[in-house]
Amino acid sequence: MTSKSVPVQVLFDEGQHTQAKIGFVLLATEQTIEDDMRLLLPDDVGCHFTRAPIPDSITVESLTELGPSLGAAAKLILPDGSLDVISYACTSGSLVLGEEQVYAQLSKGAPNTQKTCIIASVIKALHAIEAKKIVVVTPYLDSINQMKDDYLVERGFEVLDIQGMQIEKDSDMIRVSPQFIADYAQRFDSPDADAVFISCGALRSIEVIDQLEQALGKPVITSNQATAWDTMRMAGVMDQQLGYGQLLALH
Repeated sequence: MTSKSVPVQVLFDEGQHTQAKIGFVLLATEQTIEDDMRLLLPDDVGCHFTRAPIPDSITVESLTELGPSLGAAAKLILPDGSLDVISYACTSGSLVLGEEQVYAQLSKGAPNTQKTCIIASVIKALHAIEAKKIVVVTPYLDSINQMKDDYLVERGFEVLDIQGMQIEKDSDMIRVSPQFIADYAQRFDSPDADAVFISCGALRSIEVIDQLEQALGKPVITSNQATAWDTMRMAGVMDQQLGYGQLLALH
């Protein structure tokens, strides 16, 4: 026999994530960003993820075709409206579509949430460290590198050099060793550069930021470091963190 439930006064609190809740729209192929965000964001900041469909091929064409699916993906994150910030967490994808189109698509799924994307976060980060002349290293094909060069120049930066590893598959980008990333960045750094930007959320570059800054004597900005910093600051979270570069430690 099932007894009738006795009415009780349930005690609610603020939940686990008392500082903020941040959402990330990832590529279906992405394997690095989730770990990096959980490492870089404080425990009381919620990290919520969804994915947009794409083949294991990072090209201008595949990133453009993905665009219309961003709204549907964004709609899957906390439909109760409690999300503070949402980011399209793909560096190349956000510059291929452009910030305006990214935000228009995200608005279809998260209309009342603050919006950003990795390329916008990187630009804010470069301004925060007062970098004007930069060197950019990426895993991308030259077709994407050219778009990135143009995008950054249009936003007022002097790109002294941009070098790509000519990797097309996301599943290969995630396997580039952190030490190779560090060596690659050092190889192409210029003494005239104010900072080095290591592009791509798939690269495990946060592991070598401090090492590189000490070796180069200048700030290093990476896609995931900039994303964690920007989404936190947009959500009003001012925590600073050591071990992942000047951006998170000082700004």
